[in-house]
Amino acid sequence: MALGNKRIAVLIPAYNEGSQIRRVLDSVPDYVDRIVVIDDASQDNTATEVEHSAEDDDRIELIRLSENSGVGGALNVGYNWARDNGMDIAVSVDGDGQMDPDEMANLVDPIVKDQADYTKGNRLLDPVGWRQIPRIRLFGNAILSLLTKMASGYWSVSDSQSGYSAAGRVALERINWDSMYKRYGRPNDVLVLANVAECRVADVPITPIYGVGERSSMNIAKVTFAIAALLLRRFWWRLFHKYLLRDFHPLLFFYLLATVTFFSSVALAIRLVYYWIANGSVPQLTALALVFFTITTLNSLFFAFWMDMQANAHLAVRVPAQPTSASARHKGETA
Repeated sequence: MALGNKRIAVLIPAYNEGSQIRRVLDSVPDYVDRIVVIDDASQDNTATEVEHSAEDDDRIELIRLSENSGVGGALNVGYNWARDNGMDIAVSVDGDGQMDPDEMANLVDPIVKDQADYTKGNRLLDPVGWRQIPRIRLFGNAILSLLTKMASGYWSVSDSQSGYSAAGRVALERINWDSMYKRYGRPNDVLVLANVAECRVADVPITPIYGVGERSSMNIAKVTFAIAALLLRRFWWRLFHKYLLRDFHPLLFFYLLATVTFFSSVALAIRLVYYWIANGSVPQLTALALVFFTITTLNSLFFAFWMDMQANAHLAVRVPAQPTSASARHKGETA
């Protein structure tokens, strides 16, 4: 059974997922044409478990990497494989069993209908899902989602940490997958790359799954700071490529002006604190300059944000909401 006559591949980056991977492989829907597992130099029996599953399912293909390259590095191999092997849609699924296969049809539907080039799951669109996400992850997600909006230009897209995504043929061909970030910031980085590639992106409601035996070695604080630094670099990379090299846009002036006045404000604030500590008073002219530069920074940022939203409005696609499997279960339980 195919969806819209599209050739669909499921990409599963796996690192030490021997205890989960066979359950994930068994759950892949029948309409999927190929299942590509990228074993990221696992130290356990992941590859052996995949090979055993392949004996019963000829859709499964195992790609073994000699060195650990991170989830982004593994998916880079998978996306290039899907592009070079004529796949119309490539769905990214983690090997730890935290993504509901019943929701995959909703994820690829906007691509099948040519409404979007890239779709991503959003666990925050359904209140049922909020209660399942650990609080510390929800807080970090909120911060990184805000930063990703600014860095990527997709201002209406949230839950940027969700790795459950689907790339259509346009995205597979346009996005430079070799430049994709190799570690935990991969979902954030893809949105920046997709924006520069002029890909239409849609959020699709999904529900997180926890407590299935998955193991996480992620340090929330460390990962948050690392991804924030990545997004700062990618923000300027996007502005340079999209609004300077490709086609000049005045919002670049506003972002640059905000940057200059921001650092000027910081310097003036330090000067004021120094004078207050040393003399017990502050220079009136310096205080007025600080107020002026602060207001200029905020105004410039607001103008730049507004222009960025307008320039990218056509790339953020809204699709009709469909109930997630968890929502359906929840309604059934309370009926």
